[in-house]
Amino acid sequence: MANRWARRRREVQTHLPLHISHPSSSISYWYCDFKIYNLNEHIFSFGRRYARFLHVWFTVGVAFSFIALLGVSLMLLWGSAGPYHLQSRDMGINGLSVSWLFGFSSLVPGLSLSIMDVGIMIVSTLMSVALHEFGHAVAAARTNSEGLPIEYIAIFLAVLFPGALVAFNYDMLQSLPHFAALRIYCAGIWHNLMFCAVCLLTVFLLPLMLHPLYIHNEGPMVMGVAQTSALSGYLSPYDVIISLDGSNIKSPQEWMNKMAQVNAQILPKFTDLEEPLHSQAVSGRKGYCIPNSWVENSRNDKFSCPDGLTAFVSIPCFNSSLLVRSIHGDGDKNKVEDRQCLTAQDVVKLKKCGDEWELTGNDRSHCACSEEESCMAPVQIPGLSWVEISYSSPYSTECLQKRRNLSSTDSSGSTSCGGSFVYVGDVSSLAYSIQLSAYQPRWASIIFSAYLPYVLEKVSACTFHVSATLGLLNSMPVYFLDGESILETSFCYITWLTPRRRHRVLRSCLVAGTFLSTITILRILYSILI
Repeated sequence: MANRWARRRREVQTHLPLHISHPSSSISYWYCDFKIYNLNEHIFSFGRRYARFLHVWFTVGVAFSFIALLGVSLMLLWGSAGPYHLQSRDMGINGLSVSWLFGFSSLVPGLSLSIMDVGIMIVSTLMSVALHEFGHAVAAARTNSEGLPIEYIAIFLAVLFPGALVAFNYDMLQSLPHFAALRIYCAGIWHNLMFCAVCLLTVFLLPLMLHPLYIHNEGPMVMGVAQTSALSGYLSPYDVIISLDGSNIKSPQEWMNKMAQVNAQILPKFTDLEEPLHSQAVSGRKGYCIPNSWVENSRNDKFSCPDGLTAFVSIPCFNSSLLVRSIHGDGDKNKVEDRQCLTAQDVVKLKKCGDEWELTGNDRSHCACSEEESCMAPVQIPGLSWVEISYSSPYSTECLQKRRNLSSTDSSGSTSCGGSFVYVGDVSSLAYSIQLSAYQPRWASIIFSAYLPYVLEKVSACTFHVSATLGLLNSMPVYFLDGESILETSFCYITWLTPRRRHRVLRSCLVAGTFLSTITILRILYSILI
């Protein structure tokens, strides 16, 4: 977080300190910093060389910064109108949650981040803070013709919070015209907003730039699987997810949307404590055409199936939406006796039936089972879900060997590598337990570069969120941030107020803004922790 308070040092200095020796750091119990003086000459030269362009650039930045200040102030006032307006929402404008801050959907309670994600966060934060402070420094260099020197650029650590700042001579800054000072104060926010635009443009053009080497949105590729994930025994890096519950998956966003849809369809758990332990539920909308011979040779268990087997119940084809919530009474005994114990991994290879599948091709009919087959649905425990995931492993050694063998005998060279598996459990966190990329290498020989699009996309998204958050925070009318200096300078244009009244109004606005901002941040942290 960039801090502006250190610029208010009352030191008298009349010349730009280009080659003057100063202490390089300061240390105290709660604050330490590292001062940089060697960049003053380069920033000064850059500001003087492009003075005309920078004058227009930072003038436009003043207008956008005022819009940001007004928008953030309205958000704080709107949030104070009701106790539930500002909530922690992913990608929402009514809150600054941790997931919004860094742009990582994997930031979910109970799940850990990879080393790569932490590195991306650090790099994105450093770039955003550096560009913010560079804006202040260049705006001051552009104003050097009016007599404002840059003292130094510092990287600091206040308590446990890192940041950076640009120090100016306070007396000379106060002597500048008001609009010239506003250009300096608004430069950091303006640069953060423009950096967000660059990040959005990069994400938008990335598929076009990487098109010669990578395929985009033709199946999400697995980049990593958490060790604690239930999918760690099934999916491996470089696997490509094909479908979920019969629905083709083209992108990571479709994966997330489909998982959310499946989670919304989960049957509620029983709340009756007297419910028998063996009571279960069946969703007849997800069925499979199981051969009658399998049913005859399967194990019929009235209460539970042994490990490795899953219970299935026959459903009538004319009522495939049948739901059996629990097993009670004599009228349900026949349903219990019809329950068959089968191997799920064998069943998922069969033709599907039921109206919950998104069937395609020859399976479009919901009653596609023949006379020698029975439409049967898996029995589930309420609160859990049955999810069928199909995947391919086009870059595995075995698949590449199969392709080479087929290419020598078959001109098409097509082969199927992968399979399907079933996950039964809670899907609320399953979607976040794997890292997916929308890009696939066109050739197996460049599989080593599969992480390049993933990293570029993550860096752009993370930098966008960090830069936007940094700009919004500095737009708040609170103490010690850019919003304080912008508000103070803006009040100087209110000539019908005496200096004493302007000071009182400014202090009232800052106290109210600081209080509302603190309450908002505490509320967001509380909603995340619970």
